[in-house]
Amino acid sequence: MRSLTEIRATTPKSTIFRGQIQHAMIAALLTIGTCSLLRDNGGSFLGVTTITWAYITIAIGLIHQSIVAVVFRLQLHFDVMVRLFGDRALKIWAAIFLPLLGARPLLLVIVGISDYGSLGGNRSIQLVAGAVLILLVAYTMHSVLKYFTINRALGGDHFYDEYLNMPMVNQGAFKFSDNAMYTFVFTGLWGIGLLLGSWNALVLALFYHAYIWVHMYCTEDPDMRILYKS
Repeated sequence: MRSLTEIRATTPKSTIFRGQIQHAMIAALLTIGTCSLLRDNGGSFLGVTTITWAYITIAIGLIHQSIVAVVFRLQLHFDVMVRLFGDRALKIWAAIFLPLLGARPLLLVIVGISDYGSLGGNRSIQLVAGAVLILLVAYTMHSVLKYFTINRALGGDHFYDEYLNMPMVNQGAFKFSDNAMYTFVFTGLWGIGLLLGSWNALVLALFYHAYIWVHMYCTEDPDMRILYKS
C-alpha cells in the first residue's frame, strides 16, 4: 500500500512549483483571448451588464483553480490541511471547493439569460444539442457519485491514504474516459450556452473547459505522477 507520509519524505520539495509558471502563462493567454471574443450586446441582469457578469465569471474560474493548485500542492508536499484540521480537512476543503464549483454554471446561466438569443442560428438544433449535453452531465455525475465518490473528486488522495489506495474506476462514464469529469461534465457548460442561445455563455464555456485541462496538465497530472508512480 502507498503511504502519503513516505511519498512526502521521498519527494523533492522543489516540485511544489512544477507546472505553475505554465499554468499562470496559459491562464493569462486564455483570459485575454476570452475577453477578446466577448460581445457587448447591451444586455443586463439585476442591473449588471452582460460583460460585467462575464468578467466575474472569468474571475471565479481563475480564483477557483488557483486555490485548488495552492491547496493541492501544500497538502501533497506539507500535509497542511490535515495538520490544521485533522479528520475535518476534507469537509472544510469541500466547503471551500464546492461553492466555487457551483458558482460556475450559475454564472453561466446568468450570462446566458442577460445575453439570451445572441447566438442566432437554428434554435431547435441548439435546444436539442444543449439538452443532450445536459443529459450527458447528469449521467456522468451519477457515475461520479456512485462509483468515484465526491471525496475522491475533491482530491482525497492528496489527504488520506485510504483514497490514495482505492482502485481505478472503470464503471459508468469512466468506461469511456479515465477522466470523465473533465471530459464530460464540463460539456454541460456548453449545454447551458446552447439552451439559452447565448454567444457569450458559449465563449465562457470554452474558457472554462480549456482552463480545466490547464489544471489537469499543469497541476493534477504532475501530482498524479508523484502519487501513483511505481
